[in-house]
Amino acid sequence: MDQRIAWALGSALGWALWAGAALAAPDEDTLGKAAGYPRGSPQEAFAERHKVGSFSAMDEIFPSKPVARDGAVWELKPGAPSPDIRYTLDGQTLTLEDYLQRQRVTSLVIVKDGELRLERYQYDRTAQQRFISFSMAKSITSLLVGIALEQGLIKSIDDTAETYAPELKGSAYGAATVRHLLLMGSGVRWQEDYSGRDDVGDLWAALFRVHRGGNPTSVLTSRRPQDAAPGTRFKYATGETQVLCHVLHGATKRNVSELTQEWLWKPLGAEAAASWLVGWQGIEYCGGGFNATARDYARLGMLLARDGERDGRQIVPKDYLLQATDSARLPTGFRVNEAGPGFGYGYQFWLGRGAARGFAMLGVYGQQITVVPAHGLVIVHTAAWTQSSPEAARRERGAFMNGVINAFGAR
Repeated sequence: MDQRIAWALGSALGWALWAGAALAAPDEDTLGKAAGYPRGSPQEAFAERHKVGSFSAMDEIFPSKPVARDGAVWELKPGAPSPDIRYTLDGQTLTLEDYLQRQRVTSLVIVKDGELRLERYQYDRTAQQRFISFSMAKSITSLLVGIALEQGLIKSIDDTAETYAPELKGSAYGAATVRHLLLMGSGVRWQEDYSGRDDVGDLWAALFRVHRGGNPTSVLTSRRPQDAAPGTRFKYATGETQVLCHVLHGATKRNVSELTQEWLWKPLGAEAAASWLVGWQGIEYCGGGFNATARDYARLGMLLARDGERDGRQIVPKDYLLQATDSARLPTGFRVNEAGPGFGYGYQFWLGRGAARGFAMLGVYGQQITVVPAHGLVIVHTAAWTQSSPEAARRERGAFMNGVINAFGAR
């Protein structure tokens, strides 16, 4: 995702058990239906013919570490059928079915007040498959930072990254504070346009040895001038999240997969194992490499909707989560309508402009989890868009999200 995203709070479609034959999803032939939606090799994972298959098997294509589940599953109680969802685009009123036939949605789950109200899959995807998060992983990384702070493993949010990650010492990112990295406000120069020739492309190639080599740590520590004073300006940069990954490794002396398993996935009550993609230095791709089922993404959203608490246990520190997702608690330059038109940016969360506090986890190619805590609304949306962030798809998704939020009375 980039800062041009002016999103309408949401990314949802509801859960209603679907009876009858499903209508055709868009571009099925292009996406490889005849071949059973095959996944690609590391070099071909993002090819059109392989996107659907690859995006639900990335942890089998690239090196990964499992995130195990344990204990009682957090029940998603079946609720009443979803209300009628309609949205307006270019003066035309469209329906849920229109959206599914127009957009490359692979899964859509809506939970309201802990009840599963809508669940839909396309392109032969199922509830058992793990979908790649892409940049939704950034928000999960932030949650781990919050827990590490509460446990005293990170002493202060205003410590520099190199305090915990000496491999970054002497670099611009090493001198950035944890707070500024969480806000994507370090001011360090980073180019992210998804051209494949930008800084995030270099990081991906170095982590997974695709197309060209390199050292992932050196991608972060290479000479990077300051484009802005620290803490004054939001600029989307996956490098800032990846630096936080190094901070977590150094502060805890454990890998992020283990932290996610112990601190989030097991107490969350997930129903399936998740996974992190892991680069060749043994560092997880915290900027975009998490994988989980749509239902477990919904459970994560439920935890966030309850301000980090499940069944009387505070899993994520409430004060940290509010700081991360409440525009009023953020410094100037990061609040709604300041980070960009119609949105704000907290601690690795996108913030909406609705009357009620709402926020989202966003990832390229159409991944989104939207949470409106006051209304207990969680919307999970995974997809295989034609490009990383095409304007037309983002615009229609925004209109659709508005329709979902209105239908569930969460405006």
